[in-house]
Amino acid sequence: MKPTYLPFFGFSHEPFTAELRVEHILKTAQVCSVADRFDYVVRLGAIGLVTGEVGSGKSTALRWALSRLHPSEFRPIWITASSGSILELYRQLCAELEVDTSTFSRAILTRTIRKQILELCLERKQKPVMVVDEASLLRVDVFCELHTITQFEGDSKPYLPIILAGQNNLADLLLYRTSVPLSSRIIARTHLLGIDRKDMELYLNHHLKIAGISHPLFADAAVTAIHQGSGGLLRRANHLARGALIAAAAEKIQQVSADHVRMAATELM
Repeated sequence: MKPTYLPFFGFSHEPFTAELRVEHILKTAQVCSVADRFDYVVRLGAIGLVTGEVGSGKSTALRWALSRLHPSEFRPIWITASSGSILELYRQLCAELEVDTSTFSRAILTRTIRKQILELCLERKQKPVMVVDEASLLRVDVFCELHTITQFEGDSKPYLPIILAGQNNLADLLLYRTSVPLSSRIIARTHLLGIDRKDMELYLNHHLKIAGISHPLFADAAVTAIHQGSGGLLRRANHLARGALIAAAAEKIQQVSADHVRMAATELM
């Protein structure tokens, strides 16, 4: 059953949802910056770094960057990291490569992954592109070893570009001495900040439009309240905007005010 605020305002679907189709992603300057560096890293087969606060749009920007790769030429590999060992990461990678293995041998897993990467590149003529999301959860000993799967023919063939994405402490983890073999391969990095007030207004109106509403529903003061309350972070802005719409609909008011945003903020952590 549809939430009552959707028919009240005339939405065709949820306007501020995580289930955003890639073609509907707003191409902000930050999203384009991530994509430009992403392309550079992929072209050179190196390693890139994307950092930012929780909810700043890292995963969304990377989704758009990946969507621009032609499926006949590239094979995206998306890994969501955990705090497990390098073996757990390797087993995740094997699963994404559609390799069925039950081994817990580091040597066998490494050999299997390298064989599969070579097969993709040399036989199928597809270039793998690996994204490790939530990479700030990885243990330091994982960073110590991760670079080994990127080395082919004496480290002369850049067959596996990797994008590491995570919170701000990811950059600190890569400063450890044991992480240097991996961090020395980083050739591009992007740090996402909260968007400014002008972009927040564009963002809100963009999401209204793709949900079927062509006119602004948020008063200027409401936009300012969402921007201030979210710190410019998109995930929190989504929560505030949705909650404010619900509050306005409950009062049968067609325009969202700053008071509605403040009511929504009381529901969030």
